Amino acid sequence: MAEGIKIEIVSPERLVLSDDVRSVTIPGREGYFSVMGDHAPLMTTLKPGFITVTGNDGVSRTFYVRGGFADVSPEGLTVLAEEASGYADFDRAAIQTALSEAQAELAAAPTPEARTFAQELVSGWLNLMLEAEHLNQGHIH
Repeated sequence: MAEGIKIEIVSPERLVLSDDVRSVTIPGREGYFSVMGDHAPLMTTLKPGFITVTGNDGVSRTFYVRGGFADVSPEGLTVLAEEASGYADFDRAAIQTALSEAQAELAAAPTPEARTFAQELVSGWLNLMLEAEHLNQGHIH
């Protein structure tokens, strides 16, 4: 079995988490993926979503990130997030506002390209709200 991995979640304001853990599930731009010890080096962008960190004791903690980058290296996993917080601090009202703004942008989109971009934003925010609801019901990635 692979050994654990060092994770750091950093937002512009602060260091959100620095710990040695068993595994981490991350919202990559192309979908969620998991990182454990001895993971191949990788750098990817993040979509807004939830990071699930499973400690060496088997206890899972959840963090919200609003985009950014994830870098997996031999030293560990670094998440540079545009915004990050513990799940308890997840601001549904801010996400609802972002969803409403994206829906207004979609309604006013002047070109097919602008419509496609706005639709992707709307879909992303709706998916995030659904994920949050699943987390509220105790379903973890």
